Amino acid sequence: MITETINGKKYRLPGSLTAFQKSMYIHLIDYKWEQLGINEPGIYRYKGEDILYDAILPKAVHKRFPIIYPSILTVLLNHQKKFPFKLHKHFNHMASSQVANVNLFLPLLFSPKKDEIFRQLKPDFKRLETVELDNGFQIEYWDGVGNEKGLLGDHNARSGTDSDIAIAYRNNNDELCLWLIEHKLTEKEFTTCGGTKSPKRDKSCHKCNVSFNQLISNKNLCYYHDVKQNNYWNITEKHQAFFSNHIQYEKCPFKGGMNQLWRNQLLGLGLEDEGRFKHVYFSVVHHPDNKALNASINEYKALVNNNPKFSVFTSNDVVQIAKKQNDESIKDWMKWYVELYKLTF
Repeated sequence: MITETINGKKYRLPGSLTAFQKSMYIHLIDYKWEQLGINEPGIYRYKGEDILYDAILPKAVHKRFPIIYPSILTVLLNHQKKFPFKLHKHFNHMASSQVANVNLFLPLLFSPKKDEIFRQLKPDFKRLETVELDNGFQIEYWDGVGNEKGLLGDHNARSGTDSDIAIAYRNNNDELCLWLIEHKLTEKEFTTCGGTKSPKRDKSCHKCNVSFNQLISNKNLCYYHDVKQNNYWNITEKHQAFFSNHIQYEKCPFKGGMNQLWRNQLLGLGLEDEGRFKHVYFSVVHHPDNKALNASINEYKALVNNNPKFSVFTSNDVVQIAKKQNDESIKDWMKWYVELYKLTF
């Protein structure tokens, strides 16, 4: 933690922020102080030490959910009862991506103009299928429940692949489809490979420096497959054509930021194989000023040869499309969201 004085105000900040992260943290802290009237810092516990940060909400206000858009709070709490999901470790951080995701999509999912809004983001979107999931959506979506491991075989009480939100819809052919969406706010990278960093990985037999084809031929070269018994490479083998430019990689393509993109895409491909959804698409939505994610996004687009099953848009794209609908029910939300997350309205 560092203390920095900016325009006469002292901020308690993490010590390794990018320029964009710092700008957003300062803005969000100012919003916390000035708009929410919360001046007390929150606590981050690290190696037995309590560290004070201004961007974290104090425990005393957690049950008030001060950064959830008020009109969707009841919807969110009821949804969590129906589809229990884990609140992220940093849920009570002003820069929580999980919270920003909820604030971006839930108001729109209950807008009278929801179909028109989503159709402009996704041209095959005909209508929200409200009889599926919970009124057509599910937060922190994966295909299992409880102690199940899911299609990817990687779920447990602490971790596992899921999408920040899933939206069920009918396409222009009236087929049932699913849209998986990963939301990023200030993160400078997607989740990287946990297997390559695991102390349980045996480097003599678990090789991260071998090619895609070698991993397909001998999946036990991957710690995920051999020790964790995840299904990543089984599904990848079945859908090799999707990762059409893998030949360019002499080492595993999924050690870095593409790892999370790969796993979310595999969830979609696995769901298609099951047959409940005719088509499953995966998108990333991010803050328009967060350029740090572009390298992994562009590399992944090249790997899959710009396959339309993967797409990217920004939160500002969503707001601008919503603005054009002249929907009175979300005008207040747009103003609130833009101010909180420092967008162009």
